[in-house]
Amino acid sequence: MINLNEYGFFHDFEKQIKEEEKQEGFIPARVISVQKETYKIVSAYGEGNAKLKGSIFYQDAKYQTYPAVGDFIMIKPNLYGDHIIYRVLERKTYFSRINPTKRNSISSTSEQIVAANFDYVFIMASLNQDFNIRRMERYLAAAWQSGGTPVILLTKADLCDDCSDKIDEIKTIAPDVEVMAISSLTGMGMEKLQSFLKPGKTIVFLGSSGIGKSSLVNALANESLMKVNIIREADGKGHHTTTYRQLFKLDNGIIVIDTPGMRELGMWDVEAGISETFSDIEELISQCRFHNCTHKSEPGCAVKAALEEGTLSIERWNSYEKLWKESLHSAKKVDYLKKKTNAYKNSIKNQHYSKKR
Repeated sequence: MINLNEYGFFHDFEKQIKEEEKQEGFIPARVISVQKETYKIVSAYGEGNAKLKGSIFYQDAKYQTYPAVGDFIMIKPNLYGDHIIYRVLERKTYFSRINPTKRNSISSTSEQIVAANFDYVFIMASLNQDFNIRRMERYLAAAWQSGGTPVILLTKADLCDDCSDKIDEIKTIAPDVEVMAISSLTGMGMEKLQSFLKPGKTIVFLGSSGIGKSSLVNALANESLMKVNIIREADGKGHHTTTYRQLFKLDNGIIVIDTPGMRELGMWDVEAGISETFSDIEELISQCRFHNCTHKSEPGCAVKAALEEGTLSIERWNSYEKLWKESLHSAKKVDYLKKKTNAYKNSIKNQHYSKKR
């Protein structure tokens, strides 16, 4: 029998299990991969496949929390076939984005959960031609919003003669975040990761294609768990090695969630994450003479003064404005979905009340 505590199942999750669920033979499990409607899970009975309880999930599809990689769930075990998923336990942390397949209108847009219940977010950027500080700000905002602790890894350090300039550049946008230059190929800087590599802790990898996520999984595991593709020399960009999200428990007890490379990260409800990522700009805004300052022509604008003095770059300011616009747009979608869900729940309550009468 497998001890699920080795997969991060601690007291916060155990206390969510209802007494009636125990009596009915339900047990907890963790989702380790999702491919369309096929869920691979690990439970006390080991690894196996699972499917959703149709009458619960499909009947009211829009209003259910669907399992994502890293989720803890309640299942009815089946030793002779697929286990049955009944419920998703409340998430400790999660990272999400706008569903890239549904983003044309407010009514059709939805949230896509990328990973759940992790402790650290390893934001990875390669030290080759694909290094992009503005994209890093976007990932940072999502990481802070998730509730996990962000750690920035600059990969392929063996290809860079001097990494200090890039590290300093990252520190200007993330002064309170641990930044490390590493090489999975040579082992350079890998010893600095030890403070985060603890048994029972879950790490999620985020970054674009070709930045070395799969190579790092292999290096941490001391074996070839993941296929590694060679990047294109012309532009330093890579192919998608990971095609779907998956969770690994390594022999040393570390739990890793690897995700496909995401060139596009549509922001979903990341107000707190943006405020944390751009705390320097929000501090400037608080110093403006007028509380409703538009930072264009008003006197006493601290933002405009910082731009003129050069203490705030126009690129960082533009990045802040762009992410806020995206966040406000997605907030309308979140509000729309909440209203739809509440209206549905109220209608169910009214129907139940009518039947009782």
